Amino acid sequence: MSPVRRRDLVVLAVGIAVASWLVVRAAYGSLPVRSWWLPLPLGVLALALALGARALRARLAVQRDRRPGPRGSVRPVEPMLVARLAVLAQASAYVGAVFAGVWGGLLLHALPSIGQLRAAGGDAVTGAIGVVLGAALVAAALWLEHVCKIPPEHDDEGTPGGARA
Repeated sequence: MSPVRRRDLVVLAVGIAVASWLVVRAAYGSLPVRSWWLPLPLGVLALALALGARALRARLAVQRDRRPGPRGSVRPVEPMLVARLAVLAQASAYVGAVFAGVWGGLLLHALPSIGQLRAAGGDAVTGAIGVVLGAALVAAALWLEHVCKIPPEHDDEGTPGGARA
């Protein structure tokens, strides 16, 4: 499994932002009310991923160093759990990029319209919160993916992966 490319996430977010901006521009008056709390589930998911990455990093560090943890021994981490978390991290990175693009499209339409439309001020706040929380989800997912990577093994001669010069 290859890691998520940051460039792909940026291209996805920008493409979705443009598409979202076009949809919002065409149907702004007929869209339902956009409350400031709508993007909050992205923040909850980002927080959950960040806490999971922190806990997994601590458990893997204890397991790699083969030392007892702060509260005694720590259960070993199952490899399938790490693989599933890596897949979850990759999927969450793409979801965060999509939602950052969606909220970015709303923000792109609402910012220039603040003085002209009554709802644009609230929509700009909602869009800004959505972009920030979407980016936070991407960052947390990329961190979890990084924690799930297997470090290169070193042999007795100190070269990574057993390679010899």
